[in-house]
Amino acid sequence: MNEVRALREPQAEKSPEVLPHNIEAEQQLLGAILTNNDIFDRIASVIRAEHFFDPVHQRIFEIAAARIQKNALASPVTLKAFLEEDAGLKELGGPAYLVRLAGAAISAFAARDYAQMIYDLAVRRELIGLGRDIAAKAARIDVASEPKEQIVEAEQKLYRLGEQGQAERGFQSFLKAVTDAVNVANAAYQRDGGLAGISTGLADLDKKLGGLHPSDLLILAGRPSMGKTSLATNIAFNIAKAYRRGRLPDGAEGAIEGGVVGFFSLEMSAEQLAARILSEAAEVPSEQIRRGDMTEAEFRRFVEAAKALEACPLYIDDTPALPISQVAARARRLKRTHGLDVLMVDYLQLLKGSGGSRDNRVQEVSEITQGLKAIAKELNIPVVALSQLSRSVESRDDKRPQLSDLRESGSIEQDADVVMFVFREEYYREREKPGDHEMEKMAQWQAIMEQVHGKAEVIIGKQRHGPIGSVELSFEGRFTRFGNLVRPWQQGIESY
Repeated sequence: MNEVRALREPQAEKSPEVLPHNIEAEQQLLGAILTNNDIFDRIASVIRAEHFFDPVHQRIFEIAAARIQKNALASPVTLKAFLEEDAGLKELGGPAYLVRLAGAAISAFAARDYAQMIYDLAVRRELIGLGRDIAAKAARIDVASEPKEQIVEAEQKLYRLGEQGQAERGFQSFLKAVTDAVNVANAAYQRDGGLAGISTGLADLDKKLGGLHPSDLLILAGRPSMGKTSLATNIAFNIAKAYRRGRLPDGAEGAIEGGVVGFFSLEMSAEQLAARILSEAAEVPSEQIRRGDMTEAEFRRFVEAAKALEACPLYIDDTPALPISQVAARARRLKRTHGLDVLMVDYLQLLKGSGGSRDNRVQEVSEITQGLKAIAKELNIPVVALSQLSRSVESRDDKRPQLSDLRESGSIEQDADVVMFVFREEYYREREKPGDHEMEKMAQWQAIMEQVHGKAEVIIGKQRHGPIGSVELSFEGRFTRFGNLVRPWQQGIESY
């Protein structure tokens, strides 16, 4: 062992500034793998060849891994043929070094701890390198590289480094998958509403969807003025308002009611979005809030609503034209700093792809929807993305939207777990008002308007884990508020 250590010391002294590393841990882990190839399977998910500090160790690990993955033996004898001409190994004594590594092997139970130590040291070296890069770029004054761009680039690299290894879940036993499914069903059974997911605050929609489920991508689509953003803000507000923190069934701390909501508003400013939510909460029309035209009672309700909303865990990002990679990075950051239970995006056509697919819009939208689904799975949260519909709806007699009306519909329909459409017949009927002189038509129009007034539909066109169909909601245009529709039997009115 001392002989092995002595071999490594001269190389470490060559560098004036020694980066964090542990040569002995690398030697002992490699020795363990060469004496017992089964150890490789235990540590393969933790480290790769590039995590080793010593270049010779990197090559030894790489060749050993390649042989083990082909079900071939990796031992000092079998690796000798591949490394005989290796200049670095020759410096350390040639193939005899492999034998000495095997002699320095650790016990199998400690292998994962050593692998984790080697990985952690590699991350530290990457952090040092990243810090140097940031300092070097900041020191170099370049017209093409603005400080803000450098900050974004550095932030992306840091969060990419921070997320390494977290998304690699690998195979899990069927027993674990069944246990998880039973826990979800038990949580739904324990709740009064029977929901497996997070409640939207809209009872009939919850019954149809079972709430908003973790790792699901939900698309909420509609034509302009149908109320997509209003419905999204209503759901976001309902979830944030109901937020209650406590101990989850697995023992961790988290949201037991409602949740923390992240809202990417690419179309409206944060102030405009907040005004909409305040309008709903205070029951003051949003145009009056904008003009400041409120009675004393309305203003008092407005101030009280604003105070109540201060504590709501609703976070808004109104940066325009965000790339999908930035959405992912910012969502991860929010989850790490404040928690995140639901993510809203208004709307997905305003996001950007990586840049290589901008010439092909369908391909870019496909990249965006796949990115949103990846965020949902990685962070284990529901992602609700709003989407525009094509104009083909307007040319039909029946204005109810369908899946084929989705813009660049192929990828959206394919990647989404749920596709919902907001539809308000009242909007279209208002534009069919006959002239005052057409008495008969006016009477028919007024009768239809009475039926559709204050009503909206959410049409579920696709649901991977449940039924499709239509849900009726109430809609108060003055407050841009969707709500539960009161049924005739709930009013004491007999329905035949």
